Amino acid sequence: MSYSPLAYADSLRIGSIDFVSPDEIKVLLDIEAPDSVALNTGTPRPFPRINGYILIPSDNGYLVGQVEWITVERSQYPKRKGMQDFGLVDLPYPLRKMSLNPLGTLQYDSKDQDGDDRYTFKRGVESFPSVGDAVLLPTQKQLRSIVESGDNRRVKIGTSPLAANAEVKIDPDRLFGRHLAVLGNTGSGKSCSVAGLIRWSLEAAKKECEQEKEPNARFIVLDPNGEYANTFRDLSKVRVFAVEPSEAIEQLQVPLWFWNSAEWSAFTQASERAQRPLLRRALREMRSGSDFTEDSIFLLRRKISSILITLKSQVRNGETYEGWKFGPKLPVFLEDLDAYSREYPDHLESINYLRDQMQALLDRPQQTFRKQNGQTGYNDFPASAVESVIGHFQGYLNSIGGVVYQSGPNEDAPLQFDGAQFADHLESLASQENNSQFFDYLIMRIRTMLTDTRISRIASGTDHVTLDNWLTDYIGDDQAANGTITIIDLSLVPAEIVHIITAVIARMTLEALQRFRKLNHGKTLPTTLVMEEAHNFIKRYQDNAENQSSAAICCQIFEKIAREGRKFGLGLVLSSQRPSELSPTVLSQCNSFLLHRISNDRDQELVQKLVPDNLRGLLRDLPSLPSRNAILLGWASELPILVQMNALPENQRPKSDDPDFWDVWSNQSPRAVQWKAITDDWQQLALQPKTDESEEDTGG
Repeated sequence: MSYSPLAYADSLRIGSIDFVSPDEIKVLLDIEAPDSVALNTGTPRPFPRINGYILIPSDNGYLVGQVEWITVERSQYPKRKGMQDFGLVDLPYPLRKMSLNPLGTLQYDSKDQDGDDRYTFKRGVESFPSVGDAVLLPTQKQLRSIVESGDNRRVKIGTSPLAANAEVKIDPDRLFGRHLAVLGNTGSGKSCSVAGLIRWSLEAAKKECEQEKEPNARFIVLDPNGEYANTFRDLSKVRVFAVEPSEAIEQLQVPLWFWNSAEWSAFTQASERAQRPLLRRALREMRSGSDFTEDSIFLLRRKISSILITLKSQVRNGETYEGWKFGPKLPVFLEDLDAYSREYPDHLESINYLRDQMQALLDRPQQTFRKQNGQTGYNDFPASAVESVIGHFQGYLNSIGGVVYQSGPNEDAPLQFDGAQFADHLESLASQENNSQFFDYLIMRIRTMLTDTRISRIASGTDHVTLDNWLTDYIGDDQAANGTITIIDLSLVPAEIVHIITAVIARMTLEALQRFRKLNHGKTLPTTLVMEEAHNFIKRYQDNAENQSSAAICCQIFEKIAREGRKFGLGLVLSSQRPSELSPTVLSQCNSFLLHRISNDRDQELVQKLVPDNLRGLLRDLPSLPSRNAILLGWASELPILVQMNALPENQRPKSDDPDFWDVWSNQSPRAVQWKAITDDWQQLALQPKTDESEEDTGG
């Protein structure tokens, strides 16, 4: 039997509007409306259904509403108009009502190749219906059009169980270009969703590549738990870096000369007023001296110039130089000049002359005295005597080429230097200060890092690493010839430096892409940075703290990426089980959200604030979402939608499964324990040289 258009539309009617407001529409369901299964749309499907879609005819097509709640309301009056039996008493009948959230408009577009109607969904409502207007069930075609609308829908990520299993596809430009947050409890499927988004995007891109070329894509996964090492093994050329390399895993290397002054300050816990300026000066001088093409005369000029500049920078008190501040520097300068005379024998006579002039300052009558604690004290120095010495230094430098000022690279430029030399140079600079013992802890912390084998493997033992090779390995070669995915396993990185290492990798990636755009006339190199367990690395911090911790420095880098990364082609994907602990700045810059099951009330409260008031009904599903199900909302989706994510095979899932307690208890999955091998690895005994066979035997 065929229906006329009006008759068919009337068959889809389920009720009429009872109440209208900008954020809520209440519907009074007809007596004849289905109460469990709807058969009048061509395919049986459940009705009514929470978070399902309903249509209301409007001037521009149909207004689309999402069901927020359904209730039964007892009426004082009979409502069965036209069905009364006048021979009987017509008793009051319970009324069914539902509330809708207005989402947007479904407009007729054209006919497709099969002659079926084609519709387009657009967010926003131009005109609201009135009380009494009909409410309709959407057809299968209309239901799919609501979910499948949108331009450049290139990557399929799942299906919508609320919309006849319509395909849910996303535009990668919207998903990765405007930052994505994947949030949910442990075991809700976050890691599989992140791995799937990367895999499905690459598979879709490869289909579009000509001549079976590999995609020119770049994904950098920062993996604190070591879950992703084998996730993409079936894909070609996946680069994996870890603290402990193996046959398929390379050594994680983040040279300490990559670190900028803020990262050094956070790691060493340098105080802002005294230690940090000296640390920055040491870094600047080490980086300035990293040019190995300098000849010996230039190096000598630079060293003598350093003494001259320090002499000139001393504060004068009237016609004198303050002895307590100026005097202790002179013995240090004398030691330096003695060393220079041995290092540069061709200039021995001139350097010794400068030394004698400086020694004459100390040998002046009553210039020094003995303190009660046995140390040497200094009276004020006459300005004329000091300026005479300064003149001798200036004259000598003019004779060999002039003063060399510390110009050129600043303290943050990634220029190579040796860590041990840096500690020595910092100690040398500290010895020129009045309270040199104040810098002992700073220097000790650096030396401790250099001698810690766990840290030195990552930061110090990298003499052969160059900046361009590092960028090639970690971000990707030209046309992604060496692979599209970089997995950086942070699971065994020592806790003292894990935040610094993460911050350096993220910052170097951002700065590299900034310079790429600068040299390529505004063109960007699209790259996606994935941060797992983001609540540990992008955590709220006290902005007014005098000395920023390494965790705060790490968070600040990601905040900068969240604010500025899009302009340089750097997209951010965050995965976290505790969104309430994340930096508000980073969360506010995420334009798309994939929400898995969230049961914590604080986390739910924060997520509720991410969406408009009239869409919060959908988020009430969060505590009860099954695994693999998530709510996609934001810039990447035309409307908030419940998605059943595509299934990943077992060998493609990150290693984040729950422990198999029962299988181990019942010996169905045996576990052999060799604590000796574990302790040897833990204590790094394998890295210690063995002297002879007998020593090896007695050690076990």
